[in-house]
Amino acid sequence: MTERPSLRERRRQETRSAISWAAIRLAVERGLAHVTIEDIATEAGVSPRTVNNYFSSKAEAIAARHHDRAQGIADLLRARPAGEPLWEAVTEAALARFEADRAESTPDPLWTQGVQLMIAEPALQGEFQKANVAAEIALAQAIADRTGTDAERDLHPVLVATAAGAAIRAAMVHWMRAEPPVSFSSVLRAAFGAVTVDLP
Repeated sequence: MTERPSLRERRRQETRSAISWAAIRLAVERGLAHVTIEDIATEAGVSPRTVNNYFSSKAEAIAARHHDRAQGIADLLRARPAGEPLWEAVTEAALARFEADRAESTPDPLWTQGVQLMIAEPALQGEFQKANVAAEIALAQAIADRTGTDAERDLHPVLVATAAGAAIRAAMVHWMRAEPPVSFSSVLRAAFGAVTVDLP
């Protein structure tokens, strides 16, 4: 069973999430080059020093959302019923985590256009790559814990985590470009379903 985080740790996570979301919102609305640490601090309701205590740059703050979501999927996976098939458990954990993040079932065109411009920023590419690696490590460890394997020595947990990460990234790209707009959960479920054809 996953240990419940302390009140202090929950508050730290809430502050971290607020700063990351503020950075994302401002970068989508204005463009990354037109956002400062002071802007992010004001948007998040904290001091610039607090922003700098959590993140070394605005790019890191933006990419942190991806890493934190992946850790959330890993935590939810550990909490899934023990007898549930692995890929089904991974799918449901991912869907639950994304559904918890989204207030709307279909994307707003202006928002997705801004997101596409934001993620194309060269300054963000390195941070996104680091976040992807950290995300797959976290998920692989959760899969290894569930299956009694070793994430550092065994192929299977790493393979499943990498496939899940690829499915999530592909679903995100498709969701943002879909015309007419569709719900992310439907795209993500379809992506995971397609993967199971070759990776039961």
